[in-house]
Amino acid sequence: MSVPMHAALRYETDDPYAVRTVFHPPGQDRSVEWFFGRDMLAEALSGPTGQGDVRMWPGTDSGRDVIVVALCSPAGSALLQFPARDVESFLRETWSAVPPGAEPARLDLDAELARLLAGN
Repeated sequence: MSVPMHAALRYETDDPYAVRTVFHPPGQDRSVEWFFGRDMLAEALSGPTGQGDVRMWPGTDSGRDVIVVALCSPAGSALLQFPARDVESFLRETWSAVPPGAEPARLDLDAELARLLAGN
């Protein structure tokens, strides 16, 4: 069964490798979030990528280019489509904020390790 749903891609410079997908399943009061690699999303523009719980590939739907994102978990699964043109634009914006290869400079590994050790 196919059901239209609102989904959004989010990027934050303090987590420079990750893209967050937030979507709102119909009939539910809560949103669902998935995280995946920014590089993976870029790879999906030209071919299949991913393994395990997250897989992506380019496709077409009603004559328009899309990026298909398949998400699987014990709680359920979803097959999302994003217009390829919008994904390309989104990625250009993220690359403008944090160019590829500059991600390590955005990470504060000491603070992250301290947070993990503190149990937060």
